[in-house]
Amino acid sequence: MQSWSRRGNYCLFCTFQSVSRPVRTFVTSPVLQRSNKPSKRQRYLKSLEDKIEEVTSSRRSAPPAFASKRNTRQTLAAKDFAGVVTHALSIYRQNLTEKDDPALANWSRFERTMLNACKMDERKSVGPLRHIKDALHRSYLQNGVRGLINELEFHMYAEDVTSRYSAPNLEAQKKVADLRRPAEWYPQARALQRTIHLHVGPTNSGKTYHALKRLEASKRGFYAGPLRLLAQEVFHRFQANGTSCSLITGDDVKIPEDGKPSRIVSNTVEMVSLGDQYEVGVVDEIQMIADPHRGWAWTRAVLGARATELHLCGEVRAVPLIKELAALTGDKLEIHRYERLNPLKVQNRSLKGDLKNLQKGDCLVSFSRVGIHALKADIEKTTGKRAAIVYGSLPAEIRTQQASLFNDPDNDYDFLVASDAIGMGLNLSCKRIIFETLIKRVPGGLQRLSVPEIKQIGGRAGRYRSAAQQQEDGRSSDDDTNVGYVTSLEDIDLPYIREAMESEPPPLVSAGILPPDSVYQKVAAYFPSNVPLEYLIKRLMVVSQVHPLFFLCDPRNQLENAEVIDAVDGLRTADQLTFMASPMHTRLIAGRDAAIAFIKCVAEHSDGRLLDIQALNLEILEEPVSGNKEYLNELETLHKSVILYLWLSYRCGGVFTDRTLASHVKQLVEERMVRALTEFSANKKLRKDASLRRQIALQKQIQEQKRLLADADVDSYGTEDETAAVDLSADEEQMEEQLQERSEDEAGEAPQARAA
Repeated sequence: MQSWSRRGNYCLFCTFQSVSRPVRTFVTSPVLQRSNKPSKRQRYLKSLEDKIEEVTSSRRSAPPAFASKRNTRQTLAAKDFAGVVTHALSIYRQNLTEKDDPALANWSRFERTMLNACKMDERKSVGPLRHIKDALHRSYLQNGVRGLINELEFHMYAEDVTSRYSAPNLEAQKKVADLRRPAEWYPQARALQRTIHLHVGPTNSGKTYHALKRLEASKRGFYAGPLRLLAQEVFHRFQANGTSCSLITGDDVKIPEDGKPSRIVSNTVEMVSLGDQYEVGVVDEIQMIADPHRGWAWTRAVLGARATELHLCGEVRAVPLIKELAALTGDKLEIHRYERLNPLKVQNRSLKGDLKNLQKGDCLVSFSRVGIHALKADIEKTTGKRAAIVYGSLPAEIRTQQASLFNDPDNDYDFLVASDAIGMGLNLSCKRIIFETLIKRVPGGLQRLSVPEIKQIGGRAGRYRSAAQQQEDGRSSDDDTNVGYVTSLEDIDLPYIREAMESEPPPLVSAGILPPDSVYQKVAAYFPSNVPLEYLIKRLMVVSQVHPLFFLCDPRNQLENAEVIDAVDGLRTADQLTFMASPMHTRLIAGRDAAIAFIKCVAEHSDGRLLDIQALNLEILEEPVSGNKEYLNELETLHKSVILYLWLSYRCGGVFTDRTLASHVKQLVEERMVRALTEFSANKKLRKDASLRRQIALQKQIQEQKRLLADADVDSYGTEDETAAVDLSADEEQMEEQLQERSEDEAGEAPQARAA
């Protein structure tokens, strides 16, 4: 079971005298935020927070020049988090005392629970107290003492609601939330005698090729891929050879122009229809059934798809789990194993950070749009050759054009710069895969690529002649012209890449699930209608019972959406669940305001015409294209908001009626984003040293965690962790030396560049 937390520093509940719907205050503009005078309590919280951080800073050695408040909070929270929570509890209790709140009657038990949670051993503990500690810790890191107090308020409210409405009906609620038999959720699929064909093997082994060939020969079938890019690629592939095919993703639907039902439907995996019957179904990248965030979609497709033949394609490590699932559903299982059709080797040397070492057919992998465009500009400036780009949010037509330019050996597009999406099976003829870095930024911070991710991305090398072409031409896999190579841009990444490519990840043991909508509705019936959706989600995760073969996926995205949904009154439960599954962009104020505007349209049954929604900054389209970062952020927010509008137009069609206009606006925004990113990367040297600095930040983060764990329990660790810390320090020193050498080289080159 995963941990959950709320985002933002909003005051949820001002009183606990009765169970009332909490109202969250969303500031709609920075101007309004500045104009609000802080209250006496806010000033007191701010002064206390500053005092705590000042005392903490004085106890440590002088921090580096780039240290921030967040760094200070993180160190304090790690060293003496229980003390910080004690301070927050005292402030919160004082606030309740001033209001003579009835919640004080249960204060002793509440305080004991919170403090006990703070003392839990993070390495050994699981359960509700661990979840409480994770939520409190994350709230403090995000918003300081104020965020911590708001999180305490939520837990106090949750305890009050639980004692009134959940505890008396706990057994009945557990029965409703019994998720131990997910195969029984799909009786129509269980009524079929299905045959599951499991195609497993490394990348470029032809497993997906064989499954798609069987799909092409079927009378009716579907393809389900992990990315819109893959769904669109399969759609265009079938369209090109004259096969009738439709495309269905969350925000895009394309059907044949003649209006006749298509034989094949290409979906993203979340959009697989469980109400239609098919002869053949293909589910790609089946190993993602164990993904902690999206695994539920693969489990739903495997258990619920009404296909006589269900073809699953993926890694060998999925075999044990699929065997268990097939035994659970009573389906016949046939396993098809494949070997890689061409050799794959890790090179002994990196590019030493020099783009002049690139060769025709190279693909550089980066993890951000800005980084991709910056690399493209650097490559073209350094080599004098053209570089194509491919990433997920690139418009489909431009992405197809760029891939074709790179795949064609008879033009001057010698290089490709792509996101990690190429690891999911995009058909690109890459001779060599080069990792710009192994560190990517995720919502939780910096994270190193896992072994399966490195193998998946690196395995795309050596595709000058694809698996399908090799099989059709009968060429030998020992052909030296089709050897795939993997390396890195910097020396520091190469040992880890080599180790990852030589190791085998452990087999999958469980599949992800999420409670179906019917379970949410049944659990909600035990609570008043004004209880927040956020509470219902968290409570359901606590009372749910799950079979060992399955696990509950992390509901963090649903909780972030619920936080916005709870800000609008009058929304039916069914509509709340629709918005809970929607692709909201809640991390920025503008995206949150747009989502609230859409929710109000449904709650108030008002007109959802695109031009009437004031929260959408459509005026940005009239401004000249700029490489300014604020301009890029505005475009990105508008793009995500329009995608949300399109997504809702297929589910609330009577409200959001401007689908054609929204599609046109989306296209305009995407064109401006590509031009703005190109200009942005051309004007700034964005890539310089970014990889090494991310490595250093991650290494320091790992060292700090290991040091704190060693301080907490020296006997449990010992020499192994001490050795690891020494190795990390050595890595960090090596990276610092590389940065220093590069800075010296740049200092020497600068006068020459100015003279030139």
